[in-house]
Amino acid sequence: MIDEPRVLITGGGQRIGLHCARRLVADGYRVIITCTHLRPEWKTGSLAGIEVLQADFSTLEGIQGLIDTLRERKVHLRAIIHNASLWLNDRSADDAFQKMFMVHMQAPYMINQQCADLFDSGMPADIIHISDYVAQRGSAKHLAYCATKAGLESLAQSFAAKLSPHIKVNTIAPSMIMFNEDDPQAYRTKTLAKSAMGIEPGPEVVYEAVRYLMNSTYATGTCMELNGGRDLRRS
Repeated sequence: MIDEPRVLITGGGQRIGLHCARRLVADGYRVIITCTHLRPEWKTGSLAGIEVLQADFSTLEGIQGLIDTLRERKVHLRAIIHNASLWLNDRSADDAFQKMFMVHMQAPYMINQQCADLFDSGMPADIIHISDYVAQRGSAKHLAYCATKAGLESLAQSFAAKLSPHIKVNTIAPSMIMFNEDDPQAYRTKTLAKSAMGIEPGPEVVYEAVRYLMNSTYATGTCMELNGGRDLRRS
């Protein structure tokens, strides 16, 4: 049985999710991350202080399996960070929308619904949805991705209304945070020029936003954009 409150981060096995998990541990939190596949390098102990649970969000059974594990172990939650994300091109598969819907909307919906009572009554409690800058603006090239991320933002507002005042529910909507190692220089230059700041900020800015929302006593139902002044370049 786990008694000490945990922060649950879905899709926490790499990049932003893993960075936030490690920073939370460094700041004294106990953390559980979910991932589809376990990474061989984790056997070396590089995830000290972080517990890993395998979870497949592509099916209802996979989502329910994670929920059942949390409930059976009577896990106490301090926060849930819905970071799991899937990026598919609309032309890549006929079921691209369905696959992204499961990860971006179905899993958060079921987890929020069934795990709200795992938060300790009277203690700080947060649910944070990681969306995307483009969700509120749309994209001619990525319709399904934008639609399901917009749905994730809408879920946050609805759950904020439902779970208040005990649990605060907010959204973080990043724009470009960190490049992939194989991104070509031409792409990097073009992308950086889209924002007023013109920098690759790195995952720490997301962690700063997470901690701000967790520390706030008043913010709920909000969307915090992390775009480096991207809107300013469009004016």
